[in-house]
Amino acid sequence: MDTQDRTEPVGAHGAPLSVARAEAALVEHYPRLVRLAFITLPPSLGRHRRVLAAHGLVQRALPSVRTRVGRTAAAPAPPALPAQRTAPVESAYVTLRARVLREALVYGKRPGWWPRRGPGPERLRPLLPTVWGLRLFPAAGGADELALEQALSGVDSATRAALALHRVEGLGEEETRQRLAEAGVAEPALALRTAERIGRQVLGEPGEGVRHPLLSGEFDPCFVHTRPTDLLRRRHRVRTAGAALVVAAVAAGVLPVVLGDAPGPPERTAATGTVNASIAGRVLDPRNLVRSADDAWADTSRVDFTVWPARGERRDDLPLLDRALKVWASPARTVRISSTPGAGTQPPTAPPRLLYAGDVDGTAVVLLNDGDRTVRYAEPADSEEPPALDFARTDDADVVTGAALVVTRDGAGTRFLLAPWIDETTTRDLLKPNSPGGKLGVRGDGVTDPVRRPGAGGTCDSWPVLQLRSSELIVEKHAFLLTDLGDLAPVHLTYTPPPGSGAPARQPREATSTAALQTWAHSACHLPSMRGFGVRAVNNWVYAQQTLPEAGGRADWVCTRADTWRGPGRVMVQLHLPSTAPTALGTAVATAEDTASCSRFGQHVLAGAGWRAPKSGTWYLLAAGSRKVLSIEATGGVKADADGPTMAVRAPQGARAELKAKMADGSTLEGLH
Repeated sequence: MDTQDRTEPVGAHGAPLSVARAEAALVEHYPRLVRLAFITLPPSLGRHRRVLAAHGLVQRALPSVRTRVGRTAAAPAPPALPAQRTAPVESAYVTLRARVLREALVYGKRPGWWPRRGPGPERLRPLLPTVWGLRLFPAAGGADELALEQALSGVDSATRAALALHRVEGLGEEETRQRLAEAGVAEPALALRTAERIGRQVLGEPGEGVRHPLLSGEFDPCFVHTRPTDLLRRRHRVRTAGAALVVAAVAAGVLPVVLGDAPGPPERTAATGTVNASIAGRVLDPRNLVRSADDAWADTSRVDFTVWPARGERRDDLPLLDRALKVWASPARTVRISSTPGAGTQPPTAPPRLLYAGDVDGTAVVLLNDGDRTVRYAEPADSEEPPALDFARTDDADVVTGAALVVTRDGAGTRFLLAPWIDETTTRDLLKPNSPGGKLGVRGDGVTDPVRRPGAGGTCDSWPVLQLRSSELIVEKHAFLLTDLGDLAPVHLTYTPPPGSGAPARQPREATSTAALQTWAHSACHLPSMRGFGVRAVNNWVYAQQTLPEAGGRADWVCTRADTWRGPGRVMVQLHLPSTAPTALGTAVATAEDTASCSRFGQHVLAGAGWRAPKSGTWYLLAAGSRKVLSIEATGGVKADADGPTMAVRAPQGARAELKAKMADGSTLEGLH
């Protein structure tokens, strides 16, 4: 490699750094630098473009300029960095890391043609490396990696860089802030605080062996898989290239005709009523519906309804799509309308996304999404019956809550439209935790066979749920449960195991393990009480286990939390008593509305209940708190106290007591009622 046309960069010690050392550092630490760039770059690029951009930034990190027409433009030297390592290669690595970080932070904030002001060998955004005909993506990780990727997609580049420097590079907090400031971050302290909040929520506390997700293959752009691009679309582009020349030749003659025949505002009909003129035209034109590519979901970090392709045999039926849009914009009085809490019924303000259009069980169904809401238009085959319009709030969906939508629901059951990333589909009965799941048929357009509606007829002799498995292109070995609670989007069921011996608190996990299924068998028949609230997910948290008096066995205290799409949650505390029946319904002992209890923002809970010993018939007051409870005190109808997170004292039948607990941090926790 010719070194005559290179400037001498300033090293970590402020002294000139030889090009040989810089090249040696880049070769030795290439995977580290590419990983840093990949984590920092905007996830909106998609995994393919982000892989290429990360490699491009690192490969151009060598401080150099090319001699052009007898001139050499000297690149300004980067700020001198304080001594951190004594080895020359490590010193060069610090310099290269600073350059990579600066470029990754500003990537995407300026047009591709905009000249760079900082140091670097290119005046325009680099075009290499480039890959034709293939898509590149890192290996899929597990549920932890998926949760981390979702969290990182919602923050800015400075926060992602802070997390990478602190958790991957192992820099201290002060040094991390200093490196961010040198890279041009305006508020490095804020970026680090945000990064640490995400780190604690998703990864855990530093020093607990929690660096694994960031160091996994999910964030390693040096180890990638390949798959072809859309071959059909590629052939179509080749064919249309020739047709474009013909169109260009006659465009001057066609243009006046197009302008003269431009469609006017939608007509007024009995089915739709009067369409608001302010949203007519482009928004209500079915030709302007947004359609995602069939493989868009495999090349993005945002796995939700925005990457669902348009499916169904009537997705190109413009008259049907036109009717659906007009009814949405201005429904007649005869249209049956339903909406979940927080989902407005106002017309769209921009062309919505088409998810599905087809005939299902004699009904023409169109599913649309405008970013915040999913809308279902159902047109019965009997023209005498009015259409139906259902609204549901589905913003901030993810790989699980965006995995299915209800297409039809009738007496025979519910049919779902599955996300394109679902590889395996089964059903199981929550009231039969030891029975394996059964296969569920899926049509070519993604619509499932009917699934029996849970709690149909007002009984609870079974509770069918979907058990789905995501594609390994998204996340490895990831199965999860969804249940129908009456809304367009099925509800995600999760489970949090009881506290272990000193183990750190964990996030809810999928309810597919034996312990999770056994807990849900005792809780499933409480789910009907959560219908009609726009529920997004329900978690069963076994927050305490208590040995009952008089050798009564072990009881589980379970906090069942329902989170809604709007944000507020409601909780129900259950007492699962020892029983020979695996599906004995847990006793609801306390409830609360619009509360943070039993969530990551309210990780402490306390509740109590009366219990009668089977052998002696003696009544007791039982109470239990979460892991940080040091002692419990009862006042009112029962006066007692006990050290530790549980209490059991004799009490009169029906006695009402007020509970409070002393926490490890000295605060007081009031009991739920």
